[in-house]
Amino acid sequence: MTHKSMKSFRDTLEAVAIALLLAFVIRAFIVQAFKIPSGSMLETLQIGDHLLVSKFAYDVRLPSNVFLDTTDGKVLYRTGDPERGDIIVFKFPEDESKDFIKRVIGLPGETIEIKKKVVYIDGTPLDEPYVMHTKAEMNPIRDNFGPYTVPEDEFFMMGDNREGSYDSRWWGPVKRQKIVGKALIIYWSWGSVTDIRFGRIGKIFN
Repeated sequence: MTHKSMKSFRDTLEAVAIALLLAFVIRAFIVQAFKIPSGSMLETLQIGDHLLVSKFAYDVRLPSNVFLDTTDGKVLYRTGDPERGDIIVFKFPEDESKDFIKRVIGLPGETIEIKKKVVYIDGTPLDEPYVMHTKAEMNPIRDNFGPYTVPEDEFFMMGDNREGSYDSRWWGPVKRQKIVGKALIIYWSWGSVTDIRFGRIGKIFN
């Protein structure tokens, strides 16, 4: 191999290494891609939506392992606090190998109660224009819940599709350190290869 070809090879390796490093850093600290696999957040999120999730919306953490998983990593500083209505990705409490996405409904210290499908926060009914109901019949856990006080540094999560969501009504609140990030933007959406939902691409979540 000539000196020129060796230099070209070395330059290519350096470019690949830098690209991989940037990809790891971006995934660890900035954004992570997430695909919507179920209808638990209908109509807000459709099956086949692809999101970018902001990983610095609430905390900047050191990676907790070599795969740059920042959940459970040491918090360098807090950039904000989850607010009611935020759509967040988090480690599923019953199986942390899975990521779930739901909406923040109850904040630390608040008392949650659900009566006949209506959510009450500290006794006041919550205005939820995003909610979808698909069943009229009542379920004792799903539609009449609590009262329950959310522990410190934990959040009560619910899906917008209230009759089709497995959420904090069954498995409890989510610890802050298990939050992966906040939904930022839909960068791709399709129902199938031939059904690209162009109108959803670019949708930003506040």
